[in-house]
Amino acid sequence: MAITILTVDDSPSMRMLLKAALVDLGYDVVQAEDGVDALETIDGAAPDLVITDINMPRLDGFGLIEQLRVQDHYRTMPILVLTTESSDEKKQRARAAGATGWIVKPFDPEKLAAAIRRVLH
Repeated sequence: MAITILTVDDSPSMRMLLKAALVDLGYDVVQAEDGVDALETIDGAAPDLVITDINMPRLDGFGLIEQLRVQDHYRTMPILVLTTESSDEKKQRARAAGATGWIVKPFDPEKLAAAIRRVLH
């Protein structure tokens, strides 16, 4: 059975790059353009993993992670943060919110694949 990944990013070009890389790796991809869109999409998509940006309009990555973690269904689902941010403070905040891992943009497809394997197994 294919693994479904929900990607959340406000940049259309980043969504496109991410989808191309993930489809090449054999994953099914569902996309959302910000945290609000992700929350509206997630139940229907039933993803195995979420990859989210931090800086987005309406609801940022921290808010999205926090809102997912309070729901029983998503409490243990892996959530990777994919962002241009690399400060320790932001990483701490993401961890505190419940993020499983952190990938810096621009991403290397091999590192992305390794991070996904690490959190899914």
